[in-house]
Amino acid sequence: MGTGDTMILLAILVYFIVVLTIGFIYAKRSNSSASEYFLGGRKVGPWFTALSAEASDMSGYLLMGLPGLAYFTGASDVGWTAIGLAAGTYLNWRLVARRLRRYSVAANDAITLPGFYSNRFNDKKNTVGTIAAVIILIFFCVYCGSCFVTAGKLFNTLFGWDYSTMMVLGAMIVFLYTMIGGYLSVVATDFVQGCLMFFALAVVVIGSITMAGGVANTAAFLSDIPGYLSMTSMAQPLMDANGMQVVENGAPIFDVPAEYGIITIISTMSWGLGYFGMPQVLVRFMGIRSDEQVKQSRIIAIVWVVISMFCAVMIGLIGRYLVPTELLNQSSAETIFIVLSQMMLPSFLCGIVVSGILAASMSSASSYLLITGSSVAENIFRSIFKKDATDEQVLIVSRITLAAVLLFGIWVAWDENSVIFTVVSYAWAGLGASFGPLTLFSLYWRRTTKQGAIAGMVAGAATVLIWHNLVKPMGAVVGGLAGSILGMYELLPAFLMGCLAIYLVSKITPEPEQSVLDTFDHYMDSTGARRNLEEVLEENLASDLPEYAATTYPHGRK
Repeated sequence: MGTGDTMILLAILVYFIVVLTIGFIYAKRSNSSASEYFLGGRKVGPWFTALSAEASDMSGYLLMGLPGLAYFTGASDVGWTAIGLAAGTYLNWRLVARRLRRYSVAANDAITLPGFYSNRFNDKKNTVGTIAAVIILIFFCVYCGSCFVTAGKLFNTLFGWDYSTMMVLGAMIVFLYTMIGGYLSVVATDFVQGCLMFFALAVVVIGSITMAGGVANTAAFLSDIPGYLSMTSMAQPLMDANGMQVVENGAPIFDVPAEYGIITIISTMSWGLGYFGMPQVLVRFMGIRSDEQVKQSRIIAIVWVVISMFCAVMIGLIGRYLVPTELLNQSSAETIFIVLSQMMLPSFLCGIVVSGILAASMSSASSYLLITGSSVAENIFRSIFKKDATDEQVLIVSRITLAAVLLFGIWVAWDENSVIFTVVSYAWAGLGASFGPLTLFSLYWRRTTKQGAIAGMVAGAATVLIWHNLVKPMGAVVGGLAGSILGMYELLPAFLMGCLAIYLVSKITPEPEQSVLDTFDHYMDSTGARRNLEEVLEENLASDLPEYAATTYPHGRK
């Protein structure tokens, strides 16, 4: 190993030490109760909430998936995806964050997303929560696998080390600090990792522009590639029999660009719908210190997301100009961020920057592990098998679940040719379609029933599986407008089916019981001004006038 590699490795080791130290720092507090371990006691501030939500959401596809897609097929696919994600981020913070923070407290102080769904419908058998927990378990195992792929590709590209060994090592580090420190350690490390990801993207995009001699030179080169810079067509690399892009006379060869019509644009932008059902983001809304701090968090989150995605896309596009023939399939194209970092930066700084990739994958994987563990322990073990389980027993089951998900994620990630963007898109659709419609209906429609909630989750998940595996492949065969419709991203039809199922089943089933309606009305009436006034009155009067408290809070203070 040369001096340069040693310095890169030293920077990465410093990063590992930092995140593990954070895990140990929060260990004692996090293990004091299930609420502290799974939700941080609802005491997380706006900055930590915002960066934790976005860092855990973006995962490895921000620094590898998006740049790789831009590098390989140009601006259209990645551009519309980024626009959809930015819009979805804003709408989720705007429509869901404050309401979910309030309602999760009103719904018997739910500390997990499946727990909120069950409490929302007063589901004493916990059918809703169990189905939600199972869906989370299935799709988060796949999601964890995509994060482990990122770690393996990073070390394989940097040092030529065995992909599988390094993938397993990265997975074990995530497992350790998640198991030890719980939610607070995950949020704190996410904050550090979000800052590091932002810094890494900014450094590499500025360095890339400088190395390219300015944006004009890059644009002139890329405009000669058919469809590469267009937002209404997509560049098509000409592939050989081995699945590698053809290169002639030192230049990459492209086929006739594919049309990128309105159906495809709508399909791609539907990525944004996924946010309404992302447990790793929704649980951050539930854990923020106060719903009054949601607005500040929203501004921080939107600024971070827009700038970060813009930088990621630019890195991929400029990378095609700087190294046009080095990365000849989509899997290898996802290493363009690493390649450019090695080309332009001093070794130690390169190590810090590429640690941003680890930051992206580890922040996401830790969230997926924690949410899966909490869902299984709280909403299956405690709610079904052992209703009198202690917090200590719940935490033990949670950690056993973490280990099981870790092993399954490693199995998913074992293939080093896995394309991160493809793996993420599948899990994103599954979670978004299963929980997105249910979250919106739960927060906005009083008439939503437990049966409707179950139908929506099952319909959304089933449509993703059917559309992805059976319908979507037919799109390439049929062609034309029908082919575009059949070949659309599975999240859009699945999300619509979930909404339709919730509405129709809720309309044909009996209205929710009165206590459910009363809780919904109480949550809807609790405006910011009224709530603040009530808190003051409660603090000063409730102890002396218990009859006042009983009148004001007929369902108990939540």
